[in-house]
Amino acid sequence: MTPMKSSRKSPAAERWVINASPIIALARVGQVELLSRLPVKAVIPQAVADELGQAPEGDPARQAIENRLFKIVQTPNPPQELLAWDLGAGETAVLTYALTHPKWTAILDDGMARRCARSFSLPIKGTLAVVILAKQHGLIESAAQVLHALRGADFRLDDTVIRDALARTVGEAWKKK
Repeated sequence: MTPMKSSRKSPAAERWVINASPIIALARVGQVELLSRLPVKAVIPQAVADELGQAPEGDPARQAIENRLFKIVQTPNPPQELLAWDLGAGETAVLTYALTHPKWTAILDDGMARRCARSFSLPIKGTLAVVILAKQHGLIESAAQVLHALRGADFRLDDTVIRDALARTVGEAWKKK
């Protein structure tokens, strides 16, 4: 899959450092390009690329990496305060990058990693926020439809959280299937 390029500015004027789970989830439903189309810049740490590279050949998340949808970056050694959280290599690399690059948003879904990011006052978003932003910026027709596809691909998120987010942000209804 090649990144879709446009002559217009990215709709969400942010810089994102992305963990594996949003890439995996969105790749499973054919929407991984949202992670490169929404922000001004999107990168993944080498540790995340290594993790995705372990997937079977033909895996859509692995293909996104092999097709260079994202720039792969090196990260410095994480601070001891971050290592104390005992997160996975990918989450640690994402948060290290965000800590050393002010104004970058960490894109991750793992609950412990999100708590860690908040403890460092780092900006974070998850897959749900990416889908909502894509709808708000006209990159997808229906956030609910993409979220239903994600749920069908084993993406775990509480129905109440989805229903409230859709109603509050894009005026869509969530009907459990």
